[in-house]
Amino acid sequence: MSDTAPEIRHPQGPAGQTRAGQARAGESPAGESPADESHAGAAHAGPTRRPQRPSRNGPRFRMPRTVVALMLREMATSYGRSAGGYVWAVLEPVLGVALLSVLFSMALRSPGLGSNFPLFYATGYLPFAMFTDLANKTAASIRFSRPFLAYPSVTFLDALLARVVLNALTHVAVIAIVIGGIFLAYQLPGPVDMAGVFEALLLVALLGTGVGTLNCYLMNAFPVWERIWHILTRPLFLISGVIFLYDMMPVRAQDLLWYNPLIHCTGLMRRGFYATYEASYISQAYVVAIALVFLLAGLALIERNHQKLLERSCAGAASPRPAAFHDPGRDPGRDARHVLCRALAAQGRIGRRTRQARSHRPRREHEPIGSRPAGTDSAFASGHAQA
Repeated sequence: MSDTAPEIRHPQGPAGQTRAGQARAGESPAGESPADESHAGAAHAGPTRRPQRPSRNGPRFRMPRTVVALMLREMATSYGRSAGGYVWAVLEPVLGVALLSVLFSMALRSPGLGSNFPLFYATGYLPFAMFTDLANKTAASIRFSRPFLAYPSVTFLDALLARVVLNALTHVAVIAIVIGGIFLAYQLPGPVDMAGVFEALLLVALLGTGVGTLNCYLMNAFPVWERIWHILTRPLFLISGVIFLYDMMPVRAQDLLWYNPLIHCTGLMRRGFYATYEASYISQAYVVAIALVFLLAGLALIERNHQKLLERSCAGAASPRPAAFHDPGRDPGRDARHVLCRALAAQGRIGRRTRQARSHRPRREHEPIGSRPAGTDSAFASGHAQA
């Protein structure tokens, strides 16, 4: 048997070239045209696939789902799983308005506008309460949503937006209930300028969001600023037009109080309920400018230093961020779904069947006994005894 390998000869074409040489030269072997080759290749390649449409669960729907999950979590945390938390959200401003009405009705014959004390103080106290609560809740957004910010799909913007939307809608509902109750209880006549009222509430929400966003950075970067802020805002109740009118103050006081943006919001709110109140000092452009400056400055500072702020807020936490959270191949949509499922499970909507199924599942071969729910060890042992 010969050790030499048999020589492989390529079939030659009409010009003495092999098929390999014809392929290198760009010609089709055995007289085949390039068109025939393209048709043959298309036949072997199979049918062409149509471009798939983007899924509804794609990146464009990721942020709304994350915001909704954070809102559900805050609803379960702030107001509880029962209706008692929502009742207190309405009862607290009602008691505040009632206290102001009783105290000033004993010292004054009539309020600054009209003849109804509860309506006058409600139109000043409720916007002020909305601003303070919205600013404080927004300032604590990173601290409140710290466990969820470890997920790649949850950003600081989601945490800010969730708190702003939830608390703003809650206060709008509370204001509608309280003032509507006052109108029904006292049978108050007169039309209400709803456009002016919603404009005032929109300015209050924008101002509270701007101040809260800037404080969100300052309070996390400089913890002492939180105490300083609470001290500085204590006289804000007296200089924001809650218990008096801007027009009733001396001229020197008016020149200083005009720079307080809250006094423009309370004046606009009262102008919506009192048709005879002109409030010519109001400047919506000034309030919007102040709010946007605070908002943009806060967003820029948080965007630049949000990682440091998160690490600083997690300094006293239990454990560092797991390495799995830094995995670039991790599916962000899956993490967002986990956030939503946890928020829903906190309200008891899901998870009951999952917990029941886990409690009755058999133990795996290499699974530690302490990692399973109580009661499964005895069931597993009895099953082996019967076998």
